[in-house]
Amino acid sequence: MKYVLASASPRRQELLTQAGFTFDVIPSAIEEKITKDIPSDVVMELAHQKALDVFESQILHNPKYQSENCLVIGADTIVSYRGEILGKPADKEEAFDMLSMLADRTHQVYTGVSFIGQIRGQKIAHTFYEKTDVTFYPVSKQDLHTYVDSGDSLDKAGAYGIQGAFAIHVKGIEGDYNNVVGLPIARLYHELDSMLPKEKVHYAF
Repeated sequence: MKYVLASASPRRQELLTQAGFTFDVIPSAIEEKITKDIPSDVVMELAHQKALDVFESQILHNPKYQSENCLVIGADTIVSYRGEILGKPADKEEAFDMLSMLADRTHQVYTGVSFIGQIRGQKIAHTFYEKTDVTFYPVSKQDLHTYVDSGDSLDKAGAYGIQGAFAIHVKGIEGDYNNVVGLPIARLYHELDSMLPKEKVHYAF
């Protein structure tokens, strides 16, 4: 089985590598279009758009992938607080405002995952999402400014990375930690395993 990750995220690449997947990286260049309102629907819609874009534009008619079974994996992560969707902040000011709102509260992290490809000449498509609750300790304005000024918040949904410096402010999580990092790798493996019962999902061990 050949896998293609439709994302440039180093965190998603790391999670797939740690799980033993062998894959190519072809980031989607599609302009994201959101037509949904519910966070779980939004991430599934965006993940599907990314996977479909790469499959149709880079894989479907590419001789490199014609001789083997191939799946494109797309993913998208958002943070939601009281129904408000928080994507990547536009600047440091917006990052500070996001983190100020999330401090001393519980929010939700949603990751949508979609895989699209060809198995024995047949097209396969499947999309799902995972949700994790994350609670922060109270965070001082000084600590918020220090983190935001580091620049780490600008490329992350909700303006923070749980695997980085902001981890010192995480009081607890309920659900999959890797989902917050950007890819629910265990759920992905088992979804693939259930969808492809006669295929080797990967050769990790």
